[in-house]
Amino acid sequence: MATFLSLLQETDIEKKMQEAPNGAYEIGVFIGTYLPFVILVVIAYLFYRYSKKKYGSG
Repeated sequence: MATFLSLLQETDIEKKMQEAPNGAYEIGVFIGTYLPFVILVVIAYLFYRYSKKKYGSG
């Protein structure tokens, strides 16, 4: 099931960049592609710091 969902969500970034009408669209595609990953990393780091402080291992 997870494989099926990942195939549905897979996007072809290079194709979108080639078909971009202008540079602003390319920037939007780039930000939209990597921003969710960056947000998840930041959230994971915040959970890590909170957990570390709460249990006193640091």
